[in-house]
Amino acid sequence: MNGDARGGDERKGAGPVDRDSVERDPVAGNPVAGSRPDEPGADRDGPVPVTGGPAEAESPPEAPRGGPRAQMTGRQRLVAGLWPPRVTRAQLTVAALLFVLGLGLAIQVRSTSDNSALRGARQEDLVRILDELDSRTERLEHEKQRLDDQRTELENSSDQAEEARRQTEQKEQQLGILAGTVAARGPGITLTITGGSGAVEADMLLDAIQELRAAGAEAIQVNDVRVVADTYFTGTGGDIEVDGNRIGAPYIFKVIGKPQDLEPALNIPGGVVQTLEKEQATATVARSEKILVDALRPAKRPDYARSSAR
Repeated sequence: MNGDARGGDERKGAGPVDRDSVERDPVAGNPVAGSRPDEPGADRDGPVPVTGGPAEAESPPEAPRGGPRAQMTGRQRLVAGLWPPRVTRAQLTVAALLFVLGLGLAIQVRSTSDNSALRGARQEDLVRILDELDSRTERLEHEKQRLDDQRTELENSSDQAEEARRQTEQKEQQLGILAGTVAARGPGITLTITGGSGAVEADMLLDAIQELRAAGAEAIQVNDVRVVADTYFTGTGGDIEVDGNRIGAPYIFKVIGKPQDLEPALNIPGGVVQTLEKEQATATVARSEKILVDALRPAKRPDYARSSAR
């Protein structure tokens, strides 16, 4: 049995190794790691490590590659790239140009939005506006022609003093009509407004005055009150006052002007007549070649204003 045991031990243990038989590394001459003692390249000085054993599992972890920047998150990299800012002269130039461009666009949009009211207007309103502009242009042309004629008469008249006096009297009559201190007659219309109690408000009568003035009315009278530049309306339906004078229905407007301009201004869609009809009031317009506006206002002497002519 001892012989068998020794034989077994000899088989299990490492037998004598011939140094010349150990395989050497062809470069450094060292034994090849992992070779058995009885195989070429085996190391006889220590135990042979087994592949996949504890020695390999306990090896230190490999250091992360790329340094600290490789360990940053995506958000941290974005912040690091944006701050601190790196501004160049080209970027400042582009920013200034963009600012100027944005300012110009803002000004353009604002100026364009000022005319947005006309864009939303109805076709009938646009036609009325164009007619009123044409009428005003025509009146201004007539006024310009009249003033040119007066200047020509003054320059060509043999008695310039007499001509100046005559023109002064005409101007006084015109200013008296506008101020309501003298009576006026001429072609025009008569507007009669009737309705139930409380149907007509003061602002409706004021709207009618404004429409007539815009259409070229030269003299206006409401019932027995002369309408001038500083006329005002107060009160509610059934109790309306004009310049402090109480008036009642029916409200009769005597207007001197061009009938072809005055009547359409009141009858346009959405105008004075339709507004009154919505309030269950009735408005009728009649043309006439002889309208007499005889309600007068006392002439007032200004308290502080004086003529600058010497």
